[in-house]
Amino acid sequence: MEENRKIWMQRRRRVWEIIEPGTADDFVSRCYDVFTTLMTVVNVLVTVLYTFDQMELNHGSTLLLLESVTVAFFAIEYGLRIWTALFTYPNLSDARAIKKYVTSFSGLIDFLSFFPYYLPIFFPSGAAVFRMFRVIRIFRLFQINAYYDSINVIAEVISSKRQQLLSSVFTIALLMLASSLCMYSLEHEAQPEVFTNAFSGMWWSVSTLLTVGYGDIYPVTTLGKIFSIFITFLGVGMVAIPTGIISAGFVDQYSRLKKLSEYAHEEDVHFIKVNLNRQDGWVGRQIMDLGLPHGILVAMIRRGGENIVPRGNVVLKPNDTLVLGAGALKDNTHIDLKEIVLLKHNPWNGMRIRDLDISRQTIIVMVKRNGVMIVPKGELMLLEGDRVILYTQERFSNASKIEI
Repeated sequence: MEENRKIWMQRRRRVWEIIEPGTADDFVSRCYDVFTTLMTVVNVLVTVLYTFDQMELNHGSTLLLLESVTVAFFAIEYGLRIWTALFTYPNLSDARAIKKYVTSFSGLIDFLSFFPYYLPIFFPSGAAVFRMFRVIRIFRLFQINAYYDSINVIAEVISSKRQQLLSSVFTIALLMLASSLCMYSLEHEAQPEVFTNAFSGMWWSVSTLLTVGYGDIYPVTTLGKIFSIFITFLGVGMVAIPTGIISAGFVDQYSRLKKLSEYAHEEDVHFIKVNLNRQDGWVGRQIMDLGLPHGILVAMIRRGGENIVPRGNVVLKPNDTLVLGAGALKDNTHIDLKEIVLLKHNPWNGMRIRDLDISRQTIIVMVKRNGVMIVPKGELMLLEGDRVILYTQERFSNASKIEI
C-alpha cells in the first residue's frame, strides 16, 4: 500500500513538473509550455475573429470548433493544477493547497477561462450574457510571462515600480476630479445641458488630460478655454510621468544584469561525481540521513535527463549521479556549473537568495564563504567575497563552462 502511494505521488509530481514552467533539460515540460502558449493565442485569436461578420459567416463552424478544443484544454489544465496543487504549495496540506490555488489570481483566471463557456448547457436562456465572459480569457495572455523570462521582465519592472506608478495614477485621478469640478463651475451657466453636474466634466477631463481629445465636450467661455489650455499642457506632463517610471525601470533592470557581469569574477569549480548502484548504502535514504562529513554536501543530483535540487527530503535512487563539493573527476559527460565571486559593487551583496532577480532556469546549488560550503536556503544573505555556484542557462560576459 505504501509503495503504491509513493508511485502515485511520483506521478502527481511528474505531472506538476510538466505543467509548470520547465527548464531546457526537461523536453516534455518545455513542449507543454509551447503548446499552452499556442492554445492561449489561438483562443484569443478566435475570440477576435468571431467579431467579424464575414469570418463568422464563412468560417463560423471552424472557429467554434477551435474555441471548444481550446476551452476543453483550459478545463483539463485547471483540473491538473488542482490535482497537483500540493506541489505548488508544499508547506500546506492537500486541501489548503487546493484552496489557495483556487482563490489565487491565476486560479481565478484559469477557472473563468473555461467555466462560462459551459454555463449555457445548464442555463440556455443566459447564453448571450455568458458569451460576454469570453473577454476574460484574454487575461490568460498574462500567464505567458511565466514561461519566458524575456517577457517576464515587463512584469518585474511594473512590480518593482508599483509604488511610483500608484502615486502617479493617484495624482492623475485627483487632477481629473479637480479639473472636472473647475470646468463645471466655469461652463455650467453657458452649457447647462452639457455640464449638468460636477461629474459631467469627467469625460472632458479624461479626454483632455490623457490627450485623447475627442472634442464632443468642450468649453465655450473665455475662462473655460484658458483653463482648458492649462489642463491640456498639464495632461501631457501627467501622461509622461508613468511612461518615464516604466522606462527608468527597464534601464535599472538591464543595468543590474550588466553590473552582475562587470562586478563578478568567474572561476572553475571542481566537484566529485559519484554514480550510485543498487548495492550502495545511500540508495533509498534521504539526503539528510546520509551523514556526510563536515564541509561536504550534495550540490546536484542527476537523475536520467533531469537535474534535481538536493533538498534534505530527496530520496536517492539507483543510477542517480551525485555531484559532491570536492575534487574533480574527468569523464565524457558533464554538467555545466559556474562560480561567481561577489566583488564589492555586485548587486547581489546584502540580498537574500529568495529575493535575487535571476532567471527561473538558474539554480544556486552552493555558496562558499571563508572556505565553508553553505546550503543555499532562501533566507541566506549573500555577502561580499562569497563564491556562488550556479547551474544556469543564462550567459554572462566572459563566461566559461565548467566540466564536472
